[in-house]
Amino acid sequence: MEKLIVGNWKCNPTSLNEAKKLFNSVKKGLRNIKNAEVVICPPFSYLSLISPFLVPRSSFKLGAQDCFWEEKGAFTGEISPLMLKDLNCQYVILGHSERRILGETDEIINKKLKAVLKAKLTPILCIGETAKERKKGKTFKVLKNQLKVLNNLTIQQFSNLILAYEPVWAIGTGKPCGIEEAREVRLFIKSILKNVPVLYGGSVTSKNGKDYLKEANFDGLLVGGASLKAKEFVKIIKSISNS
Repeated sequence: MEKLIVGNWKCNPTSLNEAKKLFNSVKKGLRNIKNAEVVICPPFSYLSLISPFLVPRSSFKLGAQDCFWEEKGAFTGEISPLMLKDLNCQYVILGHSERRILGETDEIINKKLKAVLKAKLTPILCIGETAKERKKGKTFKVLKNQLKVLNNLTIQQFSNLILAYEPVWAIGTGKPCGIEEAREVRLFIKSILKNVPVLYGGSVTSKNGKDYLKEANFDGLLVGGASLKAKEFVKIIKSISNS
């Protein structure tokens, strides 16, 4: 079974030329890869740059970092699921902790999920606890509460869903979640949503990425900072592709 490796560029890089260089370097380094599907999630302004290079049956896919819940209308500054689909996006990251910190609520995430699924795009729903919540032993309680955003989804919609466990305390800190601890979280999520693929994210590197798949049994990775370093991102994917 192919592993899903998602590169979340976040609000980077700051120029079109840098975005071109990054994408071309990753693409060149990943010729003829096997056992992995790679999803690039650049800022909205670079989606149209990458879209033309993604041909059918390619191991590369295009994703967005967020979207709005309406298809069109008087919503200044928003990007709709239909716009993303027209740009050949297949995946959309939703509920990232960096969005939640800015005020995104469970109600908003639920509306976005339904809109993305209606457009026949695949949502990657992020869940994860803070350092404070982890220290108090509330990890599983927090994750269970965050999964309530899935309320009212149909069985068919669940079949098109992907989850990403991203402990907030591990994102961008260089302090990844321990393999055994991550494995326990995955088992907990699977006890609730048996057939939904689960990715791991949070300080993923070429040194630990393979372990989250082989030892903790995750279905893929959501890579942040390392996806902005072409050589490192390629190493992560090749370590999985060659195994």
